[in-house]
Amino acid sequence: MKKVRLFFLFAAALFCLTIIDVRTQSALTPADSLTAEIGKIYDRGVFNGFAVAIVDEKGTLYQQGFGFADISAGKPYTIHTIQNIASVSKTLVGIVLLKAQELGKLRLDDPIDRYLPFSVENPAFPGEKITLRQLATHTSSIVDNEYYLTKNYILKPDQDLNGLPLHFDEQVFNPQDSAVSLSTYLGNVLSVRGKWYDKSSFTAHKPGSMYEYSNTGTALAALVIERATGKSFAEFTNEHILGPLGMHVSGWINEDLNASAFSRLYADPNTPLPYYELITYPDGGLVTSVHDLGKFLSELIRGYKGKGTVLTKKGYREYFRPQLTAAHFTERSANNPYDESYNSGIFIGFGHTGYIGHTGGDPGVVSMMFFDRETGLGRIMIFNTNFSDKAGNDAFFGIWDLLGKYQSRLRR
Repeated sequence: MKKVRLFFLFAAALFCLTIIDVRTQSALTPADSLTAEIGKIYDRGVFNGFAVAIVDEKGTLYQQGFGFADISAGKPYTIHTIQNIASVSKTLVGIVLLKAQELGKLRLDDPIDRYLPFSVENPAFPGEKITLRQLATHTSSIVDNEYYLTKNYILKPDQDLNGLPLHFDEQVFNPQDSAVSLSTYLGNVLSVRGKWYDKSSFTAHKPGSMYEYSNTGTALAALVIERATGKSFAEFTNEHILGPLGMHVSGWINEDLNASAFSRLYADPNTPLPYYELITYPDGGLVTSVHDLGKFLSELIRGYKGKGTVLTKKGYREYFRPQLTAAHFTERSANNPYDESYNSGIFIGFGHTGYIGHTGGDPGVVSMMFFDRETGLGRIMIFNTNFSDKAGNDAFFGIWDLLGKYQSRLRR
């Protein structure tokens, strides 16, 4: 009888623990559950640190950092950690370009030679003018050559390079004293009189006819903005975009930013990279946090809905208008809805299912920012660790899919 009584006491206790566990689980908010699920993917050890966000037109619905901004120092990666975000930066270049147009400083269909201190011409099409719109839609016929990878990445000064790699894949990290201005670099690469000039900087296609993704073309558009406005690209951006949106920890010039908030970047979880910057910084060098970038994505969603504040309604219509047709592509990706090369607005991409945004990749950087034009919900991911295998790909898109799974619940 005593054994039976003990059994029932044990069963009752187990039942009570089950009720407590169920109640605990049911008490979790969608944000708690999302954090827990992403945490399980982080525990696979693919990434050292990253941050994610979900936003809508009203603001941020969810943001969270995971892991470490610096493994050796034990510094956590938070929503306020800053790092460069690679080609997601281009979405800001498009906004800046249209802001300059709204202020009457330039026109999208102007030939770029009108503003540049040197001439740029595709040698296969002499006399054919290249326009700003062509730069903004990657149809200028200007492409990246070997010098983009070997001359463009510059080491930041005053850092301990002991044991750190001085190259990443094809990218070479050059000493600080080899840095030149954006104008000098582009003149050297694109002007027939430049010391790095080569016909490989241009395709065999007529300007305006074919899509060919170009970092160099993006940097050239930024130089035009500088020449047209009389202000540095960084200064013009801060005045008209970053400042008005309250993106106070973001910027293009590293010396102007809080050095203690920077993340270390990693080639893989075990290999830290040196701190670097790009001569062609507008094409991938925006330094920001997921908290700040969320403000920018919310503004883009508002702009798409006709409620933006940085550009006029007309400006946003041009920014988001698909500029290309099937005839502009030799091949077109219709498999990945987050491949921004299916169509182009003004330095912003469209996936084949209608997602709007951009991806980014640089040494130690993987980033992604898109919003759904139907739901008005957007997602951001910024990572400080590269990957090149299936495990990394599965973890990366696993986190992205979790953000998509929870976004509607978080809005409610």
